[in-house]
Amino acid sequence: MAQKYHIGFDLGSSSVKVALVDATTGESILTLHEPKHEMSILSVQSDWAEQNPNDWWTYVCEATKRILNESKIEASKITAVGISYQMHGLVVVDSDGEPLKNAIIWCDSRAVEIGNKAFQDLSPERCTKTLLNSPANFTASKLKWVKDNEPELFAKIHKFMLPGDFIAFKLTDEISTTKNGLSEGIFWDYESDTIADWLLDYFGFDSELVPKLVENFSPQGYITNKASLETGLPEGIPVTYRAGDQPNNALSLNVFNDGEVAATGGTSGVIYAVTNNKNSKEPSRINHFAHVNYSTDNQSIGKLLCINGAGIMYRWLRNQSSAESYETMNRKASKVPIGSDGLVILPFGNGAERMLNNLNVGTQFCNINLNQHDKAHLFRAALEGIAFSFVYGMEILKNDNAKVKVIRAGNDNLFRSEIFAKTLATLIGYEIEIYNTTGAVGAARAAGLTDKNFDRFGDNITNNDHVMTYKPIENNTPYLEAYNKWKKELEKQIKN
Repeated sequence: MAQKYHIGFDLGSSSVKVALVDATTGESILTLHEPKHEMSILSVQSDWAEQNPNDWWTYVCEATKRILNESKIEASKITAVGISYQMHGLVVVDSDGEPLKNAIIWCDSRAVEIGNKAFQDLSPERCTKTLLNSPANFTASKLKWVKDNEPELFAKIHKFMLPGDFIAFKLTDEISTTKNGLSEGIFWDYESDTIADWLLDYFGFDSELVPKLVENFSPQGYITNKASLETGLPEGIPVTYRAGDQPNNALSLNVFNDGEVAATGGTSGVIYAVTNNKNSKEPSRINHFAHVNYSTDNQSIGKLLCINGAGIMYRWLRNQSSAESYETMNRKASKVPIGSDGLVILPFGNGAERMLNNLNVGTQFCNINLNQHDKAHLFRAALEGIAFSFVYGMEILKNDNAKVKVIRAGNDNLFRSEIFAKTLATLIGYEIEIYNTTGAVGAARAAGLTDKNFDRFGDNITNNDHVMTYKPIENNTPYLEAYNKWKKELEKQIKN
């Protein structure tokens, strides 16, 4: 049998990642990213964040040509394409498919008040029951901002798209989206399992602005001759998968079923718990999206809780202490006892924290003893404080009907620290499975999931990627004592 490969793209706000995998085994062949430097984010006003969608396409083309050249794999052996992308962004195009303005990306905050007003006008009860979210600062609210502030441009809009929809369009010349995408834009009515027409009516959007719906894990369009010439991909192969980056990260870690949880410990932290329970009391602190395997028969929901102040805290400490590496910091921290001899760090210094009801409590260093505490204590207290914030988030999720049966995480960033991972595992009382994988690799593998054989897919991940499993420490008393001290300091700040 001739060797075949799948290619995956992961469109982030800093770069476009691309991966090639073996179509049969899922083995990762090569991954890389473009550009070499970080993509720029345009912020012409405070709290705005924009990028040019055509720049994304440029980097997709450059990355594809480069990976074909460096892997020495013949393009003709690539048989399918998967796409992962930065969530919640807004791309608006004219009838020729040309962007009418820069994309308003995920971290742009201009539509916050629009979403908050919609939540009250439409009623929190209705939004919670049918949208499972507040409209908040998501794609629908961003489109309303364009309507209110740029009416002449709004009148020219042929379709709105999410970032991944735009890349799929450039590859296939087909404008389409998925249920998953509409759910993350807060356009999906989970009660009727259709587009929320009543939300469109409230915002004054014509239903013609909505792209046609395509099923995930199915041919959504085919590479055109033009796209083939620009990327080097074979003409006629299908795009068979697309998903936002956090649901895709969960897929990459074999998280599909009720009770399975994916965790990410990067600049910010994310806990993404899959559930079949659509009841929620937390439409603002927790976000709910149709998971990658969502269907009418299997209404699988991803409950997403984001912690802004996570790895950025540890990076800040490294920069301020001029530490040689994170490994050096971890090694020094390991010499300090559990609880950091009473030193407590609240790591919330990266803006308003949604899980704290959008309070901005900042980073707090509590109980410093100038005769006792040194850099090593700071390193350990930071790792513990970030782990404690994950535990706090898990408590919110579990109180909102999320089950926890297994937690899986990538072998990167905070999960490379044994202190962080063991503290987290011990306090939540579950094993944490660590895997070597990336979003681009996950998207490439998912391109082969048209048979929806999720068991085989999961077996390939286990066989290719499993690195280790952190087990809870039996004597959890010192961890609980340290967590309770940390939580007490946090509650003081919340009350203030």
